[in-house]
Amino acid sequence: MTNFLQIFKIKDLRKKVFTVAFLLICFRVLTAVPLPNIDIARLQDFFSGNQLFGFLSIFSGGGLENLSIAMLGVAPYITATIIMQLLTMIFPKLKEMYYEEGAIGRAKFNRYSRYLTVPLAFLQAYGFLNILRSKAVIPQAGLFDIVTDVLLVTAGTMILVWIGELITEQKIGNGVSLIIFAGIVSRLPTIIQNAIVSYDPSQLLTYVIFAGVAVAVIAGVVFIQEGERKIPIVYAKRVRGTKMYGGASSYLPLKVNQAGVIPIIFAISILLFPQFLAQISSVISQDFALKMTDIVNKFFNNQYIYAAFYFILVVVFTYFYTAVTFDPKEISKNLQRAGGFISGVRPGESTSTILSKIISRLTFSGALFLGLIAILPNITQMITGITIFAIGGTALLIVVSVALETMKQINSQLTMREYEEI
Repeated sequence: MTNFLQIFKIKDLRKKVFTVAFLLICFRVLTAVPLPNIDIARLQDFFSGNQLFGFLSIFSGGGLENLSIAMLGVAPYITATIIMQLLTMIFPKLKEMYYEEGAIGRAKFNRYSRYLTVPLAFLQAYGFLNILRSKAVIPQAGLFDIVTDVLLVTAGTMILVWIGELITEQKIGNGVSLIIFAGIVSRLPTIIQNAIVSYDPSQLLTYVIFAGVAVAVIAGVVFIQEGERKIPIVYAKRVRGTKMYGGASSYLPLKVNQAGVIPIIFAISILLFPQFLAQISSVISQDFALKMTDIVNKFFNNQYIYAAFYFILVVVFTYFYTAVTFDPKEISKNLQRAGGFISGVRPGESTSTILSKIISRLTFSGALFLGLIAILPNITQMITGITIFAIGGTALLIVVSVALETMKQINSQLTMREYEEI
């Protein structure tokens, strides 16, 4: 509570918080602006009876359910980022840009990701609208109306990407993650209202199970996100002139889950990728697109296959993103330059090897636990047959992780200002 009040006492930090809040309000406004000539009532009936599209709507903050200009959310940008990071394994120049050119290289890499977002958003919007037209959910349209709708949706996605970048610049949270967070949280009042209206005393056990799963997911995410291993670091003594430096000891904190919430977001994007392929295949054939959509729907409805695939994706992306963001060789070089070393371990290659082994073991534990938490609601759904758990569990996972990460960044801002005052 003290830290929360402190945020509003510091002018610069207060300004950042209000800026982020304003940008998130702008995001919510965009999700409420529908495309022209859309029957909202028919759309809501369609989404309520379709688990896949209902799942998609959750992560667009309801923009998909309203068929707004922000209906795709930031999904095309996330897909573009995944593609770009996979390309670093194929093209050495991209890898060099991302890892070795520092902030300038990362900025250039992100710019290329934004460029790639435009065609992805265009194709996804075109395919998705075509599927809805083929199912008579929205009316047929001429070429001009189709191009206008697709351009509006693409522009909406790029505006959200821009808003995400502006939020990230405030340094109190990741913009893309906070947009997804805001989209999920915005639906909580509706979910609570529906739960109250549809409450049936005979279903009391259902509500108890749901609450238990929610608490388990929250506790598990907090446990993993806060868990870390401290590697003791000793700094060698150095004499400069008449003064002696170093000789102090510190530690290198290695988190159990270095990747944070990113593996979950990446896994969801990959799970939705077959639907994206079905959408863009409508350019070639409407019938083929409909068949692919039916196959994807069957996949989502098979809880065993879906849960297994989801678990594997979370584990793989946890390893992948940890490898991207944590380079043992670079950490070893930085320690060596600062005159630091792990007690009993030679600086250089030996330190890099030890760090690789430690991070590999930590990532295994973190990835396994994160994957189990991700599919825990699906397991409960398979046992009880309660369909709300698949969406609720994933949403809770993202909400708690993003909230923890944002809280840490705000605390770091407060700590930095305390040092400046001293």
